[in-house]
Amino acid sequence: MKIALLALLGLVLGALGGGALGIGAGLAWVEVFKSSDFEGYSGMLVFFTFMPLGAMIGGLAGALFFAVMALRDTEIASEREPMRHRDK
Repeated sequence: MKIALLALLGLVLGALGGGALGIGAGLAWVEVFKSSDFEGYSGMLVFFTFMPLGAMIGGLAGALFFAVMALRDTEIASEREPMRHRDK
């Protein structure tokens, strides 16, 4: 359950971060390639192409990253030996 919740958290955080990076990449694309701004074309290009692509890629990467980290945590925790108490 912990792995699924962390993967879901990674999906949400990754989608937010990826969307923000997608907006930045789209704005850079518009400036570098001098896209037309006729009737808001460049804005639509950024917000309907780059932001969703960034959100999808970021969401998948975030979910995968958090799930792998959660899996590694359980592997490490199961390999630990219990702490022994000293008898006095």
